[in-house]
Amino acid sequence: MIFRRALLREFASAALGVFLVLVAITLTTQFIRYLGQAASGSLAVDAVLAMLGFSALGYFPILLSLTLFISVLMPLTRSYRDSEMIVWFSSGMSLFAFLRPVMIFAAPLVITIGLLSVFLSPWSVRLADEYRVQLNARDEVSGVAPGVFRESRQAERVFFVENLEDEVNLVGNVFVRSMQHQREGVMVASRGYQETAPNGDRFLVLLNGSRYEGTPGSAEFRITRFERYAMRIEAYEAKRELPTVKSLSTPELLALNTRHAHGELSWRIGLPISALILALLAVPLAFVNPRGGRSMNLVFALLVYVLYSNCMSVVQAWVAQGRIGLGVAMFGLHALMLAVLAALLYWRVSVFSLRRKLR
Repeated sequence: MIFRRALLREFASAALGVFLVLVAITLTTQFIRYLGQAASGSLAVDAVLAMLGFSALGYFPILLSLTLFISVLMPLTRSYRDSEMIVWFSSGMSLFAFLRPVMIFAAPLVITIGLLSVFLSPWSVRLADEYRVQLNARDEVSGVAPGVFRESRQAERVFFVENLEDEVNLVGNVFVRSMQHQREGVMVASRGYQETAPNGDRFLVLLNGSRYEGTPGSAEFRITRFERYAMRIEAYEAKRELPTVKSLSTPELLALNTRHAHGELSWRIGLPISALILALLAVPLAFVNPRGGRSMNLVFALLVYVLYSNCMSVVQAWVAQGRIGLGVAMFGLHALMLAVLAALLYWRVSVFSLRRKLR
């Protein structure tokens, strides 16, 4: 009982720290990516946090799987380095005795990974796609941000505002370039705001500005001063694309019965299975000789994790291409990794038994 409680306590503390670090790294990188899209004008500024949340839900199954693997690997590696394993083995414990605490610790995480992979992650992808459709359906002025040039979808207008005023829906120092009937027009105004007419039409109203209109390459331009200029904002209906297999729910994938659907199913169902196998693989992979190198086992364990993950991606692609069936994908790779787990456990137990006999 003391043995089990000690291991579970170390696994839990390691898992909490590892998961927080992985989430912080993932959210930071995604946040920087979305900020870059917002700065370039391809994503609305007010949509950054929403897209970040959708992205986090999609990454959580992979992050939890990696957390489970590291949180089992690191405490056991530390026990080898501090010679605690020698105490456990001398007291009659076998390496197989570590499998039960690992499975007890891994069970709730594997169930969580399964729920996220099978249900919540597809739901977040679907919400993200719907949210992008709503963003694309916005009018051409909604995406304008201070200090950023924004081009309309038909490339007929370019908008720029320098700053936001304290009043609601009011911007300062507005620049608008438009092209109509082969004539280029440039408007600058000190302030501007949006206005909705009684019939529902929306207008961009510019105050106290000038309009310069002429033909490119010609010296003839017409300059117009105005106190109030209303420009109609064209409505845009976003084209709704067909849903991808990543956004389909698991029951929909089962009913679809296509190669791409089977490939996505092999990934979703295989992710919690691989998480459990990796947690068990961490038991033999944690071995380190205190008198030898202290990091070679970690490098080898990382290679095993990367190889397993890449093989899952390759198997998913093969299923989508029709090279192998769903049954082979579901059981072939994971059965192979179970065989590797059994071989590593047998090898480690044999080495420990041989050392005891020599002593």
